[in-house]
Amino acid sequence: MVIRENRRLHGYRQISLYSVVLLSFWTNAFAHLRYSVSEESIPGTIIGNVMKDLGLDVRNVEARGFRVISGSKQQLLQVNLKTGDLLVKERIDREMLCDRDQACFTSIKVAMENPLEIHQAEIEIIDINDNSPAFQSKQKTLEILELTQIGSRFPLEGAFDPDSGVNSLKFYQVSQNDYFILEVKEGSQKNKIPVLVLQKALDRELKPKFEFLLTAVDGGNPPRSGDMNITIIVSDVNDNAPVFVEEIYFVTLEENVPLGTLILKVNATDLDKGSNGDVVYSFEESAGNKIKELFELDSYTGEIKVKGLIDFEQKKVYEIEVKATDKGHVPMSSHCTVVIKIKDVNDNAPVIEVPSLTSAVFEDVKPGTVVGLISITDVDSGVNSKIACTTSVTLPFELKPSLQENLYSLTTKARLDRELASQYNITITAKDFGHPSLSSFETVLVNVLDVNDNPPRFSKDFYVFYVEENNTPGTPVLEVSAVDADTNENAVITYYLRENEATENPVVPFLTISSDNGQVFSFITFDFEELKSFKFVVVAKDSGMPSLSSSVTVTVLILDKNDNPPVVVFPSVTNGTAVVEETIARNVKAGYLVTKIRAYDADVGYNAWLSFSLEDATDLSLFRVGHYTGEIRTLRAMTESDVTAHKLLIVVKDNGIVSFSASAKVIVTVAEHTEAHAFSEVKSSPAQNEPENNITYYLIIVLSSVSSLFLISITTVIAIKCHRIYENFKNKNYLSDTNYGEVSGSLFHNQQYQTAEKRLIFVGPEVNRDSVVDVGSNANTLVISDSGIKIQQMVSYC
Repeated sequence: MVIRENRRLHGYRQISLYSVVLLSFWTNAFAHLRYSVSEESIPGTIIGNVMKDLGLDVRNVEARGFRVISGSKQQLLQVNLKTGDLLVKERIDREMLCDRDQACFTSIKVAMENPLEIHQAEIEIIDINDNSPAFQSKQKTLEILELTQIGSRFPLEGAFDPDSGVNSLKFYQVSQNDYFILEVKEGSQKNKIPVLVLQKALDRELKPKFEFLLTAVDGGNPPRSGDMNITIIVSDVNDNAPVFVEEIYFVTLEENVPLGTLILKVNATDLDKGSNGDVVYSFEESAGNKIKELFELDSYTGEIKVKGLIDFEQKKVYEIEVKATDKGHVPMSSHCTVVIKIKDVNDNAPVIEVPSLTSAVFEDVKPGTVVGLISITDVDSGVNSKIACTTSVTLPFELKPSLQENLYSLTTKARLDRELASQYNITITAKDFGHPSLSSFETVLVNVLDVNDNPPRFSKDFYVFYVEENNTPGTPVLEVSAVDADTNENAVITYYLRENEATENPVVPFLTISSDNGQVFSFITFDFEELKSFKFVVVAKDSGMPSLSSSVTVTVLILDKNDNPPVVVFPSVTNGTAVVEETIARNVKAGYLVTKIRAYDADVGYNAWLSFSLEDATDLSLFRVGHYTGEIRTLRAMTESDVTAHKLLIVVKDNGIVSFSASAKVIVTVAEHTEAHAFSEVKSSPAQNEPENNITYYLIIVLSSVSSLFLISITTVIAIKCHRIYENFKNKNYLSDTNYGEVSGSLFHNQQYQTAEKRLIFVGPEVNRDSVVDVGSNANTLVISDSGIKIQQMVSYC
């Protein structure tokens, strides 16, 4: 630039020199000088030498009052008065002084006196390319509709270059793009106006904005340029319908999910913007009410949620048409399909149905008999519908699968016994293989019909009854009972009597039995003293077809009652009164045995246990009687004052509940010493009294031993019976193998039927072994051969 400017200045100087030469030929006082200088020359730059060009002598200038008069307010130029050089005083900007399209001059006047001379010098300001084209705005934004036609023109603001001539604005250029080209239009003031021309259709959705650079270039050398950034925004037009991300959405949804569960979110985009690109979602009008009841669609977010109960068993797949619509002035829409596949959940338990069932079967049916058909369904699918069906293994029934799936036959697997179970509640369990598994239960009732396969059974294997004598004829004396495990007519029992073949004397003729309840009646009154026991057989027969029967042996033991009074056998009875006369010496000592009262009772046990008492006496202080022996002895020695004749009243009582008694009179005569001596020696020998007293004690010991033995036997029998009942209970035997006879009555009633041949002998003090009377000859011995019991009762005589 500096070299180029110097060359330009050199040319201007040459021109100035030529001008001076021409002016030098002027002869008049007014001279016109012309110079040129480039703008932006630095201060001090020599434009020319005015004095030389005017032909003046520098030495005379000061004397003539040389002065320079500027033609403008600004002192841009000055003249060196010593040398006459015209210099640049201040920076010269041509664009500040002159218009762009005109030549730019500034002038000065040189005045001198003596003689007065005025000279004018014009200095032309030469333009240099010191300004670049400039746009008023560095940024320009245009908004163009995307449907604008090709060829449309868009004038832009032109650039301004204050330089002139060749340095002024020459052309525009725009950065490379495929949509716009640049044309330049001449303005009214010869301004160059850039115009953008659309040469390709716009599509906001492809390119919503263009940015490029518009450059203005001048003609300087080198050229200078200015830029303006142009932004073209393509305005939207609703020319695009919403587009779904997917045309078909596939989603799997479990049934029974909670309400409000998010299924999926459909998404449609609209390439337009603003309201033209705002999308709302809705179900297609063709969607049924069922779809709208089960699902809800958020119109703004596109979220599809569960609204109702989803049931796989009602429908397995839902196809929903969803529409997306924009909010343009003329709305546009598109569609997608949402396929919702429902996934089965094991939410249905198996359903058990019994299409066929035999409600009752006979107990004698064979194993494998079909009782019913069981159908099981599960509306779930896959593994959730696979079923296992079972029933209790403890029951005599089983389920067998058939050829058809989930169809079972209920059959017997063992023999039935109505007496063990008359009906069965069969619980059928159906369980699927889902996770978690579900199961259901159904109970069917099967009744077992009776078959006459059980004979009547008596409650005991044998019966032993104790019947008191003197019973009332025609009243029940005992009762047997039998049960039949069968039912209805098979369990209706009829009783009848059958003579026991082992019985010597027939007893059935004086007995009868109620066929309905097993009560046995007697037509006669039993007398223990004549009949101690008897036995017979009771037969129980059911009413089945064919009928079954069983029998039991009944042993009846007659129990004694106190129906016989004591009988005094000594002294003998005369005219209904027993009287004995005894003589004793006056000198007998205390304890002297006077006599002994002997008596017996036809009854047994306590009823035959006799006791003696002194009811009345002439002198109660002289005699006593043995309570159980009947011995009459002296209480003290006699004195001379005692009377010689004494009357004693002895009363004999049995030990029955209602006691019977008898009496005897004893007359005791007291003799002198010599008369009674011989008799006393014989009767009152102390050696003889001792054995008699011992026998009485032995009798008491024997009775106690028998009683103890009886108690031990009863205890043993009860223990054995309890043990066998326990064993039978464990073995579920409802009837024991061994039943023992009932034990009733008092101690001595039982005592009379003990085992082993016990002979109880009541003897008086003067009865020796040879004088013992066997009461068996008086029909008081009872023998029961079948039970091994032999009873023998002995009655003592006093």
